Amino acid sequence: MCRKRRNGWGNVTRDRQGSPDVPSRRLAGRALLAAAAALAVTAGPLAPPAHAAPAAPVTVLRTDQVRDEQWQLAELRAKTAWRTSTGRGVVVAVIDSGVDGSHPDLAGQVLPGLDLVDPDAGRTEPDPVGHGTTVAGLIAGRDDDDRGVVGLAPDAKILPIRVLDAENRYDDALVIAKAVRWAVDHGARVINLSLGGSGDSPALAAALDYAFARDVVVVACTGNLATSTTTKVWYPAREPGVLAVTGLDRNSENLWSGSITGHETVLSAPATALYGARSRGGYWRVQGTSFAAPLVAATAALVRARYPQMTAGDVVNRLVSTARDLGPTGRDDRFGYGMVDPVAALTTDVAPVGRNPLDDNASPGVVGFGPAPGSGPDTRAAAAGQGGDPFGGPKQTGWSARPAGQAESSSPERLWVGSALFVALLTGAALMVRRFRRARRGAV
Repeated sequence: MCRKRRNGWGNVTRDRQGSPDVPSRRLAGRALLAAAAALAVTAGPLAPPAHAAPAAPVTVLRTDQVRDEQWQLAELRAKTAWRTSTGRGVVVAVIDSGVDGSHPDLAGQVLPGLDLVDPDAGRTEPDPVGHGTTVAGLIAGRDDDDRGVVGLAPDAKILPIRVLDAENRYDDALVIAKAVRWAVDHGARVINLSLGGSGDSPALAAALDYAFARDVVVVACTGNLATSTTTKVWYPAREPGVLAVTGLDRNSENLWSGSITGHETVLSAPATALYGARSRGGYWRVQGTSFAAPLVAATAALVRARYPQMTAGDVVNRLVSTARDLGPTGRDDRFGYGMVDPVAALTTDVAPVGRNPLDDNASPGVVGFGPAPGSGPDTRAAAAGQGGDPFGGPKQTGWSARPAGQAESSSPERLWVGSALFVALLTGAALMVRRFRRARRGAV
């Protein structure tokens, strides 16, 4: 009598003696599993979606403890910088997960903004993730008492633009391009982008050129290894003209081990053990290049307030020229020009250059928005506090990701190699099963 499999696939195959041919089936099954596993390894894992570098809550702190834990203010000599500038009169756009303007540390600091994800939800929950609120607090948290988070540019104003969904991700670079243009048209003099992905976007490149042409400083994070599938600096941080910011460890001049960095890196800033404002009035400890970038954006705001007639290009030049050199002398692929130095940026005599020294002035070849990587329905990209992933190749229609440190190779080449290995293993499995059955017949 034949037994049925629990999965209902039908009868068990029987050998000539009437007993179930279990060894041969197990052998074939294992061989097939090995072949499938080898193909998966060769062709690469399914690409996880890219996203922003989000904050990881550790503890909810008392507000009087938070201020004492803001080590980055001492590292960047914030109190000395504030004798010269506090960022008053400068609008910083935070293109992120939204900003909770009702947080006590941000009350009165947040301007009416834009929600490109869910305009109706924004009225009741402006930042469901908390990432953007943390970024905003690091830039412009109030300094009117000794409690809570104070920003590096405490008198700057925040222009919030929500582009990240409830999972701290965005589906298309086009939405970031729209946000950049909207920020420029609504008075932003500095734009912070704590997000990114691996593939270039002509639409976003055009929007960034729009910002540069209208005298706006743009800052972006280089990305986090833990949330990336490649070691390539994220886009838009690697767009020429953007201040690409990597992260440093606490109380040291060491690069944070989770930072992505490369030859596009421009500046470094504190990125670990940072305490930030959280949505709905709370606080949390965060780490990531997402939170290093706003410290550079805040420094740009300090400089723009101190020198209101200075062009964006000269602001960028001042930041890179006065950075505290780390690592090898001069610019390097790990720290860029070094750690941002607000005091030096505000007080050092720097000759004007009249242009952005990071901008190659090359046209992105796209006017307006047009199609952009990320339009595919199956992948998404996000920010650098939770994670963000780089985007794919020049003709790619969706954002792609690869494991960090994995060598770059073309998809067709990987597919051919994987297919060849799969066929070889499958053939070997068939031969093993055939040989096993012949041995059983000989035994009979």
